[in-house]
Amino acid sequence: MEYKFSNDVSTDTKDKKQKKKPKVYDQKPTPAFISASWSALFIGMISYCIGLWNADMMLNEKGYYFTILLFGLFSAVSVQKSVRDRLEGIPVTEIYYGISWFTTLASILLLIIGLWNADLELSEKGFYGMSFTLSLFAAIAVQKNTRDKKFIDDQGE
Repeated sequence: MEYKFSNDVSTDTKDKKQKKKPKVYDQKPTPAFISASWSALFIGMISYCIGLWNADMMLNEKGYYFTILLFGLFSAVSVQKSVRDRLEGIPVTEIYYGISWFTTLASILLLIIGLWNADLELSEKGFYGMSFTLSLFAAIAVQKNTRDKKFIDDQGE
């Protein structure tokens, strides 16, 4: 009878440590989900911008909030792309991955700080927070759907 101790290395362990195969995403998003994602993105962005347009604040404040919206949208899409790339085994540098997360969190924090210090009604602050959140979520969903659809379409060629 052969006994194996915890410090013994067997051939079984070597085989298990082989690289994992990248996951294959072969589920094409439904037209309803694609439409809902795009609708949510436009509703969130347009509502946020209409709120800024009608707000009784100085132009530099409006520019601050508009820039945060654009910054947040780009950062959220960048996070989604880098996370997905990693799942599919596409190389993503640690610095890019970290910057993507940092900038997404920074945009959210900047919005919170701006709204905290703004001379706005609580309902207005909630409106900006919710339309910003809707826009970020929808941007991630649109990026995911676009990528999934392209991947599936490329497989069919």
